[in-house]
Amino acid sequence: MSNPIKLDAFPPAEMAERMETVGVKKANLDFWSMFVLAILAGAFIGLGAEFCTLTITDTNLGFGINKLLGGIVFSLGLILVVIAGAELFTGNNLIVVAWVNGKLSLGQVLRNWVIVYLGNLVGSLATAMLVYLTRQWAFSNYHVGVTAINIANSKVNLAFGEAFARGILCNALVCLAVWLCMSGRSVVDKIMAIIFPITAFVASGFENSIANMYFIPMGMLLKGEAQVLEAAGKTAVDFANLNLSGFIANLLPVTLGNIFGGGVMVAAVYWFVYLRPKQTGQKFSFSQLFATKAELQKVPQPVKNE
Repeated sequence: MSNPIKLDAFPPAEMAERMETVGVKKANLDFWSMFVLAILAGAFIGLGAEFCTLTITDTNLGFGINKLLGGIVFSLGLILVVIAGAELFTGNNLIVVAWVNGKLSLGQVLRNWVIVYLGNLVGSLATAMLVYLTRQWAFSNYHVGVTAINIANSKVNLAFGEAFARGILCNALVCLAVWLCMSGRSVVDKIMAIIFPITAFVASGFENSIANMYFIPMGMLLKGEAQVLEAAGKTAVDFANLNLSGFIANLLPVTLGNIFGGGVMVAAVYWFVYLRPKQTGQKFSFSQLFATKAELQKVPQPVKNE
């Protein structure tokens, strides 16, 4: 007799185990598979950012509703990452679960993060350039471009502490969205799990390092467009920080905040609740966090009681 089809969501404890398994698989991808999937993720998030920019231009819906609408459409980015399959740095902060549980070495975690971060950057920059070449920013009498350059300018003028705090809250929500996807059994389940956390972070003005790899370069490109500046009623002087140094100054605190928000506030907390060693004969040692891959393979794994 075939197994019955299950429609109920996976419970939280099983979600944690599934996340650990996924984390190990992600960390063990070969370089080119990981890098190409990361480029795709950067492009997907860039498409979500572009969709958001277009949608919130000249809506006259009021501040809150406009933000809500932008958050909903931005969800496209993570939906594409999760359903189509791609490697996103902010979501991959969740592989901390496998690291603290002794299934990955710190080196494996850092390898994944560096390769994926760089791939995300390539995909985001390529998407920004491609959208720029479409001259879509000239829509609505250049007001789409005005929206884009104002978004970018607001980001490069954030103070370090403010950007860091916004980065923490952003990736706590992003990683919760990915975590909730571990409970789903269908595409619809996963899409619904993504929409509300992502909408919340965008509408709240929190900062995502990968999204900013699209938003800020797009603003930098538009800074040289006289029609956009004229439509904005500003000059290049008003966008003095919209340059490479401003870009880096935003990415640094936002990236650190994203790592803390996703890796500590979500991954480490759920590891502590559901996966940390408990009366199983397995002992946790902080030294295992800094063990090499070869050393981890020598550690006997506990036998789970069926």
